[in-house]
Amino acid sequence: MTYRVCFVCTGNICRSPMAESVFRARVAEAGLDGLVEVDSAGTGGWHEGDGADPRTVSVLEEHGYDGAHTARQFRSSWFSRLDLVVALDAGHLKTLRLLAPTPEDAAKVRLLRSYDPAAGDDLDVPDPYYGGLDGFEECLEMVEAASEGLLAEVRERTEGRVA
Repeated sequence: MTYRVCFVCTGNICRSPMAESVFRARVAEAGLDGLVEVDSAGTGGWHEGDGADPRTVSVLEEHGYDGAHTARQFRSSWFSRLDLVVALDAGHLKTLRLLAPTPEDAAKVRLLRSYDPAAGDDLDVPDPYYGGLDGFEECLEMVEAASEGLLAEVRERTEGRVA
C-alpha cells in the first residue's frame, strides 16, 4: 500500500516543489520509491500549470535534484488519499487545517521544519520569491535538513508495507 506525502506552499513554484524534489530523492536513495509517493501543491491557484520558478529549478539542478515541475492548487478532496500533508510555513498550516474535512484529516498536516531538531521554534521556511538566489539556497538548506527527520518518520510509518 502506497504512503502518500504532499508538500504545500503558497503558489507551488518555489518552496513546495523544492521540498518535493528533495524528498523524492531521499525516498529513492532509501529504496522506498515504490512504496512512497511524493508530490506538491499550492494553497492558491495563481501559478497552476506553470513550471517551477527558474531560480528554484536552477538551485535544484545545481545540487543534483530534478527541476521538472508543474504547479497545481491543493484541493480539500485530496485529504482522503493522502497520508501526510507537509506545510512550508504556519500560514499554510492554518489554511490546510481549515480546508481539512475532518479532524483526522487536519491531524495529517505538519510543518516541514518540525522534522528538523535544529530548527528550534522557527518552523517557517521563508518565501524566497521576492528575494535573490541566496534565499533559494537557504530554502534548499532548510528543506534538506528537515528531510532526514521526515524520512525517518515515513520509514517508520511504512514499515511492513508492501509496494
